[in-house]
Amino acid sequence: MKMHEQLWERCLKVIRDNINEASYKTWFEPIIPLQYENNRFVVQVPSQFFVEYIEEKYIDLLRRTIYREIGAGTQLEYRVLIDQTNGKGTQIPSTAEQPKLKNSNATQGAKNPYDKSSLPNIDPQLNLKYNFNTLIEGKSNKLARTAGITIGAEPGKTAFNPLFVYGESGVGKTHLANAIGVKAKQMHPDKRVLYLSANTFQIQYTDAVRNNTVNDFVNFYQTIEVLIIDDIQEFSGKTATQNTFFHIFNHLHQSGKQLVLTSDRSPLLMAGLEQRLLTRFKWGLSAEIEKPDFELRKEILKNKIYCDGLDIPEDVVNFIAQNVTDNIRDLEGVLISLLAHSTLTDMPIDLQLAEKVVSRIVSIPKKINTVEKIRDTVCDYFSIPVDAIFTKSRKREVVQARQIAMYLSKQFTKNSLSSIGKAIGERDHATVLHACKIVNDLMDTDKDFRSSVKAIEEILRN
Repeated sequence: MKMHEQLWERCLKVIRDNINEASYKTWFEPIIPLQYENNRFVVQVPSQFFVEYIEEKYIDLLRRTIYREIGAGTQLEYRVLIDQTNGKGTQIPSTAEQPKLKNSNATQGAKNPYDKSSLPNIDPQLNLKYNFNTLIEGKSNKLARTAGITIGAEPGKTAFNPLFVYGESGVGKTHLANAIGVKAKQMHPDKRVLYLSANTFQIQYTDAVRNNTVNDFVNFYQTIEVLIIDDIQEFSGKTATQNTFFHIFNHLHQSGKQLVLTSDRSPLLMAGLEQRLLTRFKWGLSAEIEKPDFELRKEILKNKIYCDGLDIPEDVVNFIAQNVTDNIRDLEGVLISLLAHSTLTDMPIDLQLAEKVVSRIVSIPKKINTVEKIRDTVCDYFSIPVDAIFTKSRKREVVQARQIAMYLSKQFTKNSLSSIGKAIGERDHATVLHACKIVNDLMDTDKDFRSSVKAIEEILRN
């Protein structure tokens, strides 16, 4: 046994004594030690979900154990397996060894952003996972994404100032806003970039009024070079906050600083905001992000699956993309739920599990298949006229189409055998029974035949 394997075995003994058996088998047995070199311990995990779960639930235990058994200061890295065939993976350092970004929505214990002593080391409060590499382009977001890339490269120097991005909840506005900030910080490390929600801005302003530090508040925000405010519609009805933001906006815009604002509606539909603010919101570019279409939803799923090192069948991806249509958050939620169900219950990720998980998140309209619809679908698949089904033709393609239509009608409808036979070639119930037996036998022995039947089943389900 190699040294890194021995070290990991010692760690597992400690961990096993500190958690229940089910959790140990689920979250630690699948981990494979890969390397220990230069004070860096690398372990392989099945997916990104494993990393996130372990980091959230067990990182303190894992870190203490590694320090005890391997050595204080040992750096832990995960290797997420992306491609099973060639062993391709991606390295992820443990967040326990990395400085953590602050949650921009947190209000308790948050660092006072207008404390002058903190100005040299301003925290941009960006989520680094939300970048342009993970923001998949589609028809629904192309304009906003392209403008965002341009702004990130040269903030304050484009005609897109301010950039006002609007769209329904969950379509990717927050992702885009963060991506602009991340790119701006990457391209211009010295620039003062700040992302926050309108609600956080409102809370900070209220605190400033209470503490008589409004001037410090305004002075701080006037030093920001890329100001990104999410959900600006929350300023609605807050007259004093709007007035203060109006002066900050004017100062930044006149100084050539970049403003990026997001909202759940266009400036034309915003109520409760002063007209002078709404006018300024339209000075630059107003870009709508629409609901993602099927192709974009599918690409988002595939990208997430690839990055997380998952293995999900194509029919499951198509099913999720066809039924989870409203927003991107739901798509990601379905994948997390699928993996959790599969991991914790030891079930394969298939169409049946996907239907179960998706039905808990969105309402799936039930497909109604009639014998006539099934008959016509089969004929269309084999490019056979429907009239041919009713003839006495013994041509192989016609006979098989008739038998498959009968078989699928029995599977997908509650019609009696007699009514199925009548609708498909004026046959009796005995003919339908015989057809079902023939189709079952051929599916067991003929790969191409089975593939055709499965393809038609997929059409009928969708």
